[in-house]
Amino acid sequence: MGIIPNRMFSNLFQIEEKPYSAEDAEWDAFVAAHPHGSILQTSQWARLKARFGWTAYRVWLKQDGQFVAGAQMLFRSAAMRLIRIGYIPHGPLVDWHNDEQIDVLFNQIDFAAYEHRAGLVKIEPYVWQDTLPPGRWDSISATHELVTDTDTIQPPRTVVIDLQGSEDDILARMKSKTRYNIRLAARKEVTVREGTLEDLPIFYNLMLETGERGEFGIHAPEYYSAAYELFAPESAALLIAEYNAQPLAAIMVFAHGEQASYLYGASSNVERQRMPTYALQWAAMQWARARDCTFYDMWGVPDEEPDTLEAQFQERSDGLWSVYRAKRGYGGDVKRTIGCADRIYNNRTYRLYKWRRARQS
Repeated sequence: MGIIPNRMFSNLFQIEEKPYSAEDAEWDAFVAAHPHGSILQTSQWARLKARFGWTAYRVWLKQDGQFVAGAQMLFRSAAMRLIRIGYIPHGPLVDWHNDEQIDVLFNQIDFAAYEHRAGLVKIEPYVWQDTLPPGRWDSISATHELVTDTDTIQPPRTVVIDLQGSEDDILARMKSKTRYNIRLAARKEVTVREGTLEDLPIFYNLMLETGERGEFGIHAPEYYSAAYELFAPESAALLIAEYNAQPLAAIMVFAHGEQASYLYGASSNVERQRMPTYALQWAAMQWARARDCTFYDMWGVPDEEPDTLEAQFQERSDGLWSVYRAKRGYGGDVKRTIGCADRIYNNRTYRLYKWRRARQS
């Protein structure tokens, strides 16, 4: 066995399929205001994952009755229940410069993992590398026995678009070819509309087509329907690009606090010369600005340094390289989080987890 926690606090809260509560509202306000907050730490996201096999818990620290740190944790079993894992997507939410706060919150995480019999907890903080002093993450990892040489769930590197200024300012920051394609889509009579729940079959059929073309797996249709049902219309939109009423592409975009995120997207194999995906991304940015978002996360590019990305994007098409070619054109900054880390409680479970992940990849 690895770490055995001391129980210093007992702030545990289970997220289930139940009416939205005052506790949820308080937590979501904390996530929205936190500098490292993310849609993946919201109560709606916990409910989404709870519908598909996960158990969600929150741990937190309060001062003067207000949240100051916390983590929304997901637990599930895998490999015929031989593996029990915990996962903190885009968390914990903590002041990464405050050692005392980190120590106490990790104690809370340890206790939650112990109660749920988890052999490991995987954390993926939504913290940009350039916001921590050199060596700070390494020091935290060493102090708290975090294994950082591990697989990732969310892509650590992404392109972030600045939505501040006027629309002309945003367009001016894009590469000329991208601006041209946005305007070309309009000239080619591509229109974008906001879909409804009844349009989810359109979205799913486009996802099937895209997955087959790109040779990657997609979620079940019930997953996308649940995501839309839980977040729209306040925090999510399904945008559909059409020509002559024929759907050509669609994306699902989410907003929380100052952040908008492009999580799911799909396109048809037909009429691609009309550039419907460019019309969609521009419409998504306009949608995000209308909700006072100041940046737009395009959610994933190859995990390579910017110089390498620019040197190789024209030759490579494996993995996320094909999407980088398009995403680079929107004039954003290539940013990387501090990455993923594993906190191991049972070495045998961890070896089994790594073996299973290696087979999946």
